[in-house]
Amino acid sequence: MSARFCPNRDEGASRIRCDRGTTRRSPVRTGMILDLHSHSTVSDDGRAKVENYCQWIKRKEIPIDGFVLTEHRLYDDASDYRSLEDQFGLLILKASEVETEYGHVLVFGVTQELQAAFNFSQINLSLATVLEESERCGGIAVPCHPGRPRVGMCAHIGTRGEVEGVRTIETLNGGSRGNENEQAASLAARKGYARIGGSDSHIVSHIGRCATRLHAEVRDMNELVASLKEGGCEAVKLEDRAWIPES
Repeated sequence: MSARFCPNRDEGASRIRCDRGTTRRSPVRTGMILDLHSHSTVSDDGRAKVENYCQWIKRKEIPIDGFVLTEHRLYDDASDYRSLEDQFGLLILKASEVETEYGHVLVFGVTQELQAAFNFSQINLSLATVLEESERCGGIAVPCHPGRPRVGMCAHIGTRGEVEGVRTIETLNGGSRGNENEQAASLAARKGYARIGGSDSHIVSHIGRCATRLHAEVRDMNELVASLKEGGCEAVKLEDRAWIPES
C-alpha cells in the first residue's frame, strides 16, 4: 500500500506519513499550513514545475504541509499530482485565479458546474457574479493581493463602491510590495473579513514565503473550502523557519 501525506504534525518536525485510509493523528496539534496561492508552468507567466516546487520544499525544509495551484484564468482539469503527493508527503490542490472589474480573485472549489457559470479566461468578469456563482456551486471566491494597484480590490472600491458577498481576502501576499499587504489588512479589519496568505509564487524559490494556517485538518479541496467558509484560517509569513502571524 502506498504512503500518503497525513496532515497533522508537530510544526517544524518531519512530516508524518500514513497509509491510505488510516486516521493516525499527531498528539501535538491539529491544523496545518498551506500556501494558498501559487502558479506553475500551466499559467502563462509561471516558470515553476510542480515537481520542482516539491523538491525545493524538501531541500530547504520549508515547514509547510502543501500548496494550492491557482492558475491564471483557467482551471487545470488535466493534471494529476497524486504521485507527487505520495512521493513528497505534500498536499497539492488545484484552484484558479480569475480577473474581475475589482481585480484578481482566487476561486477554490472549482467544479464543472462552476466552470460553466462564467468564462474563466475573461479579464473583466463581474466580481459579484464570481462571488455568487462560486457560492452557489459550493466553492468560495477570495480577492487576492487587494492592496495592489490596478489588480487589487482596494484600488477600485473608491470608484465602484463596496462589494457585498466577500467573506475572506488575502492579506499576506509574497509578491506584494511596500504597504500593499498593510492596505489589505486594514480592509480586512474594517470589514471583518477572514484572512489568508499565499506566496503568489511564479518561480520555485518563492514558494512558501507566505501561507495560511488552517485551524482544522484538510485532506481535499472540499475540506479546504469548508474551513475557509468557517473562517478557520489566519495569514502567516515565514521568517527564520518560523511562521509569524500578521503584525
